[in-house]
Amino acid sequence: MDYRIWALASAFFAGLTAVLSKKGVEDVPSNLALAVRVTFVLLVTVGIAFATHQTKLGALTGRHWWLLFLSAMATGASWLCYFKALQLGPISRVAPIDKLSFVLAMVLGVVVLREKVSLNLVVGAALVVAGVLITLR
Repeated sequence: MDYRIWALASAFFAGLTAVLSKKGVEDVPSNLALAVRVTFVLLVTVGIAFATHQTKLGALTGRHWWLLFLSAMATGASWLCYFKALQLGPISRVAPIDKLSFVLAMVLGVVVLREKVSLNLVVGAALVVAGVLITLR
């Protein structure tokens, strides 16, 4: 399957996640809600890895472990902040700000991964920022 199908599925589930998470943090501490969510994510993803026979930990080098650890720390920090933001504010304000991660990822892709800069990339990023600013007015 093409990466665009997977990316659209990711966007769909991220949108669904925002709504379900907003409801899930009502009247409970945001860190507890996140801990429960992460536990479910762990159980489901381990189950998927086993079901698809993708369990060869020996395939991971030390570099993979280190990068995945750092990625997990960044994900955890992002989720902690996101859940707290959802608890404190309306999803219509939190979600657009969170989508700035798209622009930050593009910038990091160019700076760190040396991905190619194009006019479409710059215009797209500017439109996302403009969209967030318009949404928040």
